Amino acid sequence: MRRFLLLTVFLFCSITYVNEVLALDISRGMILSNSCAACHGTDGKSPGAIPSIYRKSAKFIVQALHEFQDGKRPATVMGWQAAGYSDEEIRLIANYFSSRP
Repeated sequence: MRRFLLLTVFLFCSITYVNEVLALDISRGMILSNSCAACHGTDGKSPGAIPSIYRKSAKFIVQALHEFQDGKRPATVMGWQAAGYSDEEIRLIANYFSSRP
């Protein structure tokens, strides 16, 4: 009985921790995405001629940002914009935009 109780408490704490980590990733992704919002819109729906990132997959966004960083994708603004992000920050931004309803 004691083992069951300890296991139950452990599982509950693990699930709670995972939920907090996921919420933290979304919050950091949301914060990081603010620099994208001026051109791409807060939800990725660009208001003008800027390409929309709305409904793009996280994989697509990650690949595009890495291509901007490496100079493989021509850009005027995105090259220096993407250069400032780490791989983790790119992943967080991509996950944020790809999760928008």
